[in-house]
Amino acid sequence: MGAHEEISTAKEAADHELVLAFGRLQGAANRLEYILGRKIEEECGISHLMYEVLLILARTGGPGLSMRTISREQVLTTGGVTRLVDRMETAGLVERATDPGDRRGRLVRLTPLGEETAVHASRLHVENIKRYFLEPLPASHRERFAEDLRILSHSAGGSLPLLP
Repeated sequence: MGAHEEISTAKEAADHELVLAFGRLQGAANRLEYILGRKIEEECGISHLMYEVLLILARTGGPGLSMRTISREQVLTTGGVTRLVDRMETAGLVERATDPGDRRGRLVRLTPLGEETAVHASRLHVENIKRYFLEPLPASHRERFAEDLRILSHSAGGSLPLLP
């Protein structure tokens, strides 16, 4: 793909193969996030963002995670995470506990309902990923595509500034 081509008009910019490729990636991601997020919301009663936080907490296990750590994982402000965790706590999905390493700190961890919801939502999510994300692709491309996405995600994550 010609990355060094000169762009001198808006039409050339709009038709540039890299601009189009990234637009397709972004469009596919937005549409899939909407479709898959809607399915989780309809079936499980939680937003896709709540589901992502449940997964972050499940991956970590142990005593839980600080709000700052969750905000970095989700690329949200700590205020945004606080409001989200407040809603999740009200729904019984998470609880706040004292941080054993910092008596003033609080950690967020899954409740049994949060664990159950994460399992139920993940079973649904996996089926929808297969249907909407994998099945449209040729079978021979699926594994490589998933690996390429992992590489892109890791690279982009390493370039993000740390949030306050």
